[in-house]
Amino acid sequence: MLQEIVIKANTQESIKPLVETAIRNQLKALQHGIARTKGRIAEFEKRAGMASAEFEEKLKSGKIEETIETIDWNMELAALRLLEGQYHSLSEAKID
Repeated sequence: MLQEIVIKANTQESIKPLVETAIRNQLKALQHGIARTKGRIAEFEKRAGMASAEFEEKLKSGKIEETIETIDWNMELAALRLLEGQYHSLSEAKID
């Protein structure tokens, strides 16, 4: 879905460079968040001795009991999907 945003500013200077810088900074922040979240997920996988895909399958089928740790792991996976989605959306943005 194509989305368009119009930004109006009451200034003589172009705000395009400011918007481009803000987007680049947000992409860097998202990259940092993705890396940090992937690190946390790797810790869960190491402790449990299974990949996240297997964990999710077992959790959904009830083969794994919900505990604080499994809830945290599941939340990290959800956070990763959110961050990656935001990164993908923002990285494809074009400023004319």
